[in-house]
Amino acid sequence: MLAVVIFSRRKWRIIQAAFRRQQPKSMPPSPAIQVENLTKSFNGFTAVKPISFQVERGEIFAFLGPNGAGKTTTIKMLTTLLRPNDGKILLDGFDPWQHSREARQRFGIVFQDPSLDGEQTAYENMELHGILYHVPRQERAPRIEALLKQFELWERRKDYVKTFSGGMKRRLEIARGFLHTPGILFLDEPTLGLDPQSRNQLWTHIKTLNQQEQTTVFLTTHYMDEAERVAHRIAIIDHGALVAIGTAAELKTRTGTDSLEAAFLALTGTSLRDESANAGGDQLRRFAKMWQKR
Repeated sequence: MLAVVIFSRRKWRIIQAAFRRQQPKSMPPSPAIQVENLTKSFNGFTAVKPISFQVERGEIFAFLGPNGAGKTTTIKMLTTLLRPNDGKILLDGFDPWQHSREARQRFGIVFQDPSLDGEQTAYENMELHGILYHVPRQERAPRIEALLKQFELWERRKDYVKTFSGGMKRRLEIARGFLHTPGILFLDEPTLGLDPQSRNQLWTHIKTLNQQEQTTVFLTTHYMDEAERVAHRIAIIDHGALVAIGTAAELKTRTGTDSLEAAFLALTGTSLRDESANAGGDQLRRFAKMWQKR
């Protein structure tokens, strides 16, 4: 009987080992943002042609393009402000049109134009955001304190936002964007109009939180030096199509240039673009003003 028991255990071990070998290897985590054949047209005009790309978790991803290239329209589709004509979007694994609430809870957005309430204090702006995003009360206060200290605004938490400088307001908006611990943070021209010192300080804070919390950052900017310095990868869109994607070094090698700005011009041309083509940006600004009034 003992021999039978020993044999059975050995056989069981063999079966277990064979079973483990047959199991599929653990799959890598899915991308934070996945886009497949995304398109958008307006009255017969194709603003975004079928584009496909993905952004990895914890990546800082710069999305660049001239005015009217389709950049803002793409961002609006990614942030559920505009429904695409065709294609697929997954945000942290969720289709924003089939699971809109789950998808929206997974990202934060900082608009190009201010969306803060100037008649409230810095702390009150943070508190309101936490309530709207259902951050639990017991987590809200320590999270607000940590972020305001991280962005060097804790000492001004009781001051009205209307008294803040432009750089302080941008820091507060981005701190607020991190409040509900989003997996993805969209930053639309976050440093527009800031002086070099404020820009440098802001990116230092963003990169620190990106590393600490592994938040995926999807940003747009017209400052090529910024994108080259902070982004892990860069996508360039022009005339509604993706013309290049890769690291700054890869784009410079591809174009035979020595700076990202030169690579950008080599890929998109040097002709001036019509500022009025940025109709999508106007809608984003209107949405930011609506948010400010909430």
